[in-house]
Amino acid sequence: MKRFILTVTFLVFISLNGANALENNPVSKFGIAISNDAEQIAYSVNGSGKTALIFIHGWSLDSRLWQNQIDYFSEEYQVITIDLAGHGNSSFNREEYTMVSFANDIKAVIEKERIDSAILVGHSMGGGIIAEAAKLMPNKVIGIIGVDTSQNVALKFSQDDLDLMTKPFEDDFQSGIAAFVKDSLPKNVEPELLYWVREDMASAPKDIAINQFRNYLGQYVSGESYRVYESINVPVVLVNARLWPTNSAENKKHIKDYSIYYIEESGHFPMLEKPHEFNKILFEAVKSVKSVKSVKSVKSVKSVK
Repeated sequence: MKRFILTVTFLVFISLNGANALENNPVSKFGIAISNDAEQIAYSVNGSGKTALIFIHGWSLDSRLWQNQIDYFSEEYQVITIDLAGHGNSSFNREEYTMVSFANDIKAVIEKERIDSAILVGHSMGGGIIAEAAKLMPNKVIGIIGVDTSQNVALKFSQDDLDLMTKPFEDDFQSGIAAFVKDSLPKNVEPELLYWVREDMASAPKDIAINQFRNYLGQYVSGESYRVYESINVPVVLVNARLWPTNSAENKKHIKDYSIYYIEESGHFPMLEKPHEFNKILFEAVKSVKSVKSVKSVKSVKSVK
C-alpha cells in the first residue's frame, strides 16, 4: 500500500511540475534481467539510438527518480532505467549489497539488451556503482556521469567514522532518513517533493538499506573509492550541486579524464528539483563524452592507416 501511495504522490508531483513523463512518453518496454547471483533486475527501455543512456538511482531509491529525464533523452538515445537489486521492483535476496554486485546488475541488463555502447548516469551511491561497472565492462561503457556524487573520491573514512554515520539509521531508520532528506534538500523545497523522497527512501527494508549504506561508504574506508579509477580510461563527468563542496583538485589526481558541471541553487536531487535545467546540463555532459569517443575513433582510424 505504501508503494502505491508513493507512486500516486509522485505522479501528482511531476504533473504539477509540467513533466507528465509517464503520460507523454509511456514506457515502451519492461524487462527482467538475471544478475550473476540470480537476482532479478527490473528495468525499462524507452527510445532508440546507437548509444544507450543507462540511469542508475542512488541509495534506498528506485528508477522512478529519473522520470523527468525519460521523455527528454529518449528522443535521441535509448534510455534505460534500472531498479538495482534490493530496490524498487527488483528482487531482495542478496546477502551483501556491494558496489561490484550492483555493477553486475547493470552488466546483466546490458547483456540482455545487447548494448555495445553505453553511457552510465549514476546518482549519489550510483556514482560508485557506475565506476565499478565501467571497470567491469571497458568495451561497453564509453563514459560515466555522476550526479551529485564523488565530491572527493579519495576522502578517507575510518571504521569508527562509518559506524558513527550509520548509527542514526540503525537506531531509528525512519527518523534517520527524514533527517538525511531534510538536510539534502533546500529549505524552500516543494512539500510534495520532500514527502515523496522521504517516504520512498524510508519505505526500504531497514536491514537491506543499512547493508547497502555500509558497503557504499565502506569504499572510503578501504580506499576502493579512488583505486577503482586506476582501471577506468573513459571520460568521468560530474554534474554536481554545491550543497556539499566538490574537491576537483583531489579528484583529478585519481581520475584520468575528469570534468565537472555545476547545477546552481539545487540540493542533492537536481533531477527532481530542477528537471529542465538539469536535463540541459546533463545533455551537455553526454555530448562531452561522445565528443571524446569521436576523437578517439578518428585517432584509431589514422593509426590503422
